[in-house]
Amino acid sequence: METKRKVFRCDIRSEECKGCERCVVACPKGVLKMGTELNQMSFPYVQYTGSGCIGCGGCFYTCPEPGAITIVEIVED
Repeated sequence: METKRKVFRCDIRSEECKGCERCVVACPKGVLKMGTELNQMSFPYVQYTGSGCIGCGGCFYTCPEPGAITIVEIVED
């Protein structure tokens, strides 16, 4: 019986991010980076590189902004 590997992604609400980079430091896989674009409050915001998230939640738990980061499990039909 073959077990499927779980796949995750990190969703970041750019307007909630204050650019503290705590999540970037907390990520064991290094899949988050500080972006160069600014949000409406003139803060640069963190961006997900697009792959490699293991769903550990390190970024979520270190973020001081409630609702800025969500970890999503990608489920294939």
